Amino acid sequence: MNSQSRRFRLPGPAGAIEVLRDAPLAGTAPHGTAVIAHPHPLFGGTMDNKVVQTLARAFVQAGWAALRFNFRGVGATEGQHDEGRGELDDMLALIAAEAADGPLALAGFSFGSFVASRAVQALWPSRSIEKIVLVGVAAPRFDVAVLPPECHERTLVVHGEQDDTVPRASVLDWARPQSLPVTVVPGGSHFFHGQLPLLKSLVARHLRS
Repeated sequence: MNSQSRRFRLPGPAGAIEVLRDAPLAGTAPHGTAVIAHPHPLFGGTMDNKVVQTLARAFVQAGWAALRFNFRGVGATEGQHDEGRGELDDMLALIAAEAADGPLALAGFSFGSFVASRAVQALWPSRSIEKIVLVGVAAPRFDVAVLPPECHERTLVVHGEQDDTVPRASVLDWARPQSLPVTVVPGGSHFFHGQLPLLKSLVARHLRS
């Protein structure tokens, strides 16, 4: 968190959703709003996960307001884990409440990348999504959505070479039919231990492009 961070709750389909909004420096109008989804809640995933925080910092430094939120049953968010269905509903409710207009970016890590991909599918083409960032894509553990071809140039997919949670081959199997490029970080683990600055740099470069 920084001096421009605000923690709050808003009504969701299953009760209150706990949200943390990180904004650019005071006096700077955000370029748009990025909504970031965290890893699996049944395995310790929260909006304070280090990869999720890294994504938020990259967006904020690029001039975006970053919204992180806890999935159902995590922290102060009410409800129970719903295997991605309710979590998608919550993400869409957050977007409708806090990012209804203006430039929008969606990002997710691991299980959160699955939920974010479903949000892209649900919103496109009725809503333009300027940037998409998916890290440690949770394929084939979940039915990660195929991304519309029109948004491929706006999408960054990053995976660690030595990810022992999600095999690299499964991510390539998901990406290959779409001809969607995957950036592989040499030696990278699922949580990018020791390589979070590199991950942040990759995301920042994508946001500048």
